[in-house]
Amino acid sequence: MKKTIIISILIFVAVVLICANASLYVVDVRLQAVVTQFGKPVRTVNTPGIYVKAPFIQEIRYFDRRLLEWNGETSDILTRDKENIGVGTWARWKISDALKFYTSLGSEERGQRVLDEVIESAVKNVVSAYPLKEVLRNTNRKLEYTTKELEEAEDAKKVLINLGRDKIVEEIRKMAARALQERYGIELVDVRIKYINYVEAVIPKIYDRMRSERIRIANKYESEGRREEAEILGSMKRELERIESEGYRTAEETKGKANAEALRIYAEAYQKAPEFYSFIKTLETYEATFNKQTHLILTTDGDYFKYLKSFELEGEPEPK
Repeated sequence: MKKTIIISILIFVAVVLICANASLYVVDVRLQAVVTQFGKPVRTVNTPGIYVKAPFIQEIRYFDRRLLEWNGETSDILTRDKENIGVGTWARWKISDALKFYTSLGSEERGQRVLDEVIESAVKNVVSAYPLKEVLRNTNRKLEYTTKELEEAEDAKKVLINLGRDKIVEEIRKMAARALQERYGIELVDVRIKYINYVEAVIPKIYDRMRSERIRIANKYESEGRREEAEILGSMKRELERIESEGYRTAEETKGKANAEALRIYAEAYQKAPEFYSFIKTLETYEATFNKQTHLILTTDGDYFKYLKSFELEGEPEPK
């Protein structure tokens, strides 16, 4: 009898513990809960703590209450000015209405798929309504370029930003947020564009256009360099000709002055000693016209022989 009572008490305690375990649940500070009864939602719990539920007939579904991350795939979009680009976006979202989220989606995985559809649709609708310059830039701030030609080309385009990238992104967020909040209980906190690039099919054409632009600029520099080279060489040639002309003129002037001085000296010498002057000029003439292969035949009455005879007479001793 005593043994039976002990067993009954143990069974009762076990049943109480099982019921207590089935009746109590804990909501973490990072989570929120939806209480369901026979699969239908009964209430939501958003405050952390320990709560009681009907055992065995009620179940708890937990959902994250923190900011969640969404990373979208690249969307191919044709802008208003017919530029085919790929746009990558990311977003931050949270479950603001756990009951609506549970009844419409049931899990965070399905929530991610809904975000794919809604946000990417909003991105395509908004971006396609604006030209590429509006999606890329925020202000009319003048960009810095590596070459003056690129800067002049950009100035020639007269790019004016009316709306800007940040406002376009905010427009995307608002469009997507309305659909997500009303139908799914999702609050879209932020949307950002990660990158914008041309689609793979047109990238080679873009590179070819960039390459052609750089080649055009290089050819322009080369042409300007050749023109400057020709100008420098022409200036050098003119300067060289001027220097040579001045040198030749100076040399001729100096030569003329020397010849005049020589003539003057010769004239003075002729006036002072005509015979000696005639002798010197004769010797200079012979020196200029004779060489080692020259054979000279003189007569006894020639001038040269006359001078030799006079030298011989002067060299002979006087007779005693």
